[in-house]
Amino acid sequence: MSLFNRIKNTIAADLHEVLDEKDKKNPIASLNQYLRQCETEVEKVRKLVDRQHQLKEEYTRELNHATQLSEKRKHQAEIASRANEEELYQFARSEQTQYEERTARLKVVLEQTDKHLVELERKYEEMKHKLKDMKLKQLELMGRENIARANFRMNQVLDVDSRYDKSSVNFDEMERYIQRLEEQVNSSYYRSTIDSRIAELEKDMKKEETNILS
Repeated sequence: MSLFNRIKNTIAADLHEVLDEKDKKNPIASLNQYLRQCETEVEKVRKLVDRQHQLKEEYTRELNHATQLSEKRKHQAEIASRANEEELYQFARSEQTQYEERTARLKVVLEQTDKHLVELERKYEEMKHKLKDMKLKQLELMGRENIARANFRMNQVLDVDSRYDKSSVNFDEMERYIQRLEEQVNSSYYRSTIDSRIAELEKDMKKEETNILS
């Protein structure tokens, strides 16, 4: 299987098959990692497409160069023939033939390169669209996950079912605690007030008794 087909099959694979059993507890993280791998593979294909463009340019330059030299040697051969320069004529004709053969080969190679480039670009665009669709699906899943988490947190606060929400019980316990604390404070204050008041009364009574005896 070629590198391109392997990459294409990887991206086209079912997302559920990508998620390993050990990653099912956090499928979003697994999906994110998978998409990063797909982006890496798409980038590799982009470089291959760029390289194919460079090869096409190189073949085109070589073809143009060979064509020009073929025409040049053809013209030189005609001049040598009119001048009856047989040796120059044979050399120019030999060179012309070699450049014509090279031109013919380069035309075939360039034609094949064009076909391969068109196919590569078509598949590359297909891969990019597939990756874009997967990223949109990723955003959709992340949004759904976020909503689910938010709803779960809010339900913990808003749910009146005592099996899930213990806030009312906590408030009741706090209310009873504060009430006991207030009772203790009031009782302590009342006792201290009585003790102080009795002591003051005893002092006043002793003072009155002393005044009477004197």
